Amino acid sequence: MQIMCYSNITNIVFLGFQLFDNLNAPIFMLFLIIYCATLCGNFLIVILVSCSKNLHSPMYFFLTQLSISDILLISNIVPNLLVVILYHTNTISFTGCLFQFYLFGLLEILECLLLTVMSYDRYLAICNPLHYNVIMSGWFCVKLIIMSWLLSFVVVIIQLSQICQLHFCGPNIIDHFFCDFDPLLKLSCSSVFTVRLIASIFGVPLFLGTFLVIAISYSYIVYTIVRMNSVTGRRKAFSTCSSHLTVVSLFYGTIIIVYVFPTRGQSLIMSKVLSLIYTVVTPLLNPIIYTLRNKDFKKAFRKFKCIV
Repeated sequence: MQIMCYSNITNIVFLGFQLFDNLNAPIFMLFLIIYCATLCGNFLIVILVSCSKNLHSPMYFFLTQLSISDILLISNIVPNLLVVILYHTNTISFTGCLFQFYLFGLLEILECLLLTVMSYDRYLAICNPLHYNVIMSGWFCVKLIIMSWLLSFVVVIIQLSQICQLHFCGPNIIDHFFCDFDPLLKLSCSSVFTVRLIASIFGVPLFLGTFLVIAISYSYIVYTIVRMNSVTGRRKAFSTCSSHLTVVSLFYGTIIIVYVFPTRGQSLIMSKVLSLIYTVVTPLLNPIIYTLRNKDFKKAFRKFKCIV
């Protein structure tokens, strides 16, 4: 599928966080540490799940996919952000900006779908445990992941094809730290009504639909946990779901505030800070939240240290 874009713009200039120019060095070091820690944490999850037989289950298989998504997402955003912080501005090609937007959109949609699949997995494990192994077979898990990747690809490629129908004639300055949807459309001198309409047709039902599936799954999960007679069983069931629920709340909370609710009341700096949460902070917290209280991961990590 070939997509041709009509643009008089050859390069895009990012302005980043201009209010913090006096703190460039410490902020640069902070994000560099976050980037390295995120890569290490998520790569560690992938390695541990791959090497430990105790972690060969659907829940951890889906978690590795989430880690891979987080690695790609933060690698798409943070290197450009570091350059913006260090040199006050950063310039990339217009094609590079479109590619960054495409990869960003693909990974954000993928994360929504993965969180939904993980909530369905927890629903089956707690509410329908007798049929769990039959339903969540290895091939079924692989099909869920393939479908998630394909759906993400199709939705974003449709959106990108619509953006490329616009005429971009300048200016070439984006007051942000990456090529997000709204900042990119502001560079167009064409009408963006159709592009926004298609984005709403695909994006809002997708985000709210996945959120609704997660909410329904956890409603059944909470109802099932409350009815358990064993205190130990309730505690174990809650511990397996609390990590996922924390990640869902953080991710969807910021996504809904930025993209679903009207943004006129948000200041530009607030919009950038909220964007940092789901592009930088969430990929950092995911491995911490999922592994900190997980006994299986702790056991696998101790074995891994002995091997290394």
